[in-house]
Amino acid sequence: MPTIILKTLINAPVERSFDLSRSIDLHVQSMKASGEQAIAGKVSGLINLDESVTWRAKHFGIYFEMTNKITAMEYPNYFIDKMIKGPFKKLHHQHLFKTIDTQTEMTDIFEFKAPLGILGWLVEKLFLTRYMKQLLAERNEVIKREAEGDKRRV
Repeated sequence: MPTIILKTLINAPVERSFDLSRSIDLHVQSMKASGEQAIAGKVSGLINLDESVTWRAKHFGIYFEMTNKITAMEYPNYFIDKMIKGPFKKLHHQHLFKTIDTQTEMTDIFEFKAPLGILGWLVEKLFLTRYMKQLLAERNEVIKREAEGDKRRV
């Protein structure tokens, strides 16, 4: 099962970084290229423990829907979301936050498994892992810019 680990340093307080990471509105903004929208569950604001959101997005020319639920949270240190319905066989995303000097270190540990057995494994190896890593990196860059900027979204 592929595991993507990304670390992002943010020049902002850990609380701000944590809240921006669970902002539905900022997530939508960060995924404009795929037209991702929150269509059910928590569709705006900050998602919290035991809440879910259903996303609709277009990837590889195909529309997908995926429902994720926040299954664990300790403010402002971490939260975990898991796919409860959607295109993957498994998706588990840990969002970890810690203060290092005056910065926040945001760590994503993103585990997923494509469906379809050996065909899914091949898709993971050929392009899906790289694609998912790029999506996460783009999302993190939007969070970083927003956290370090003068705007006060959240």
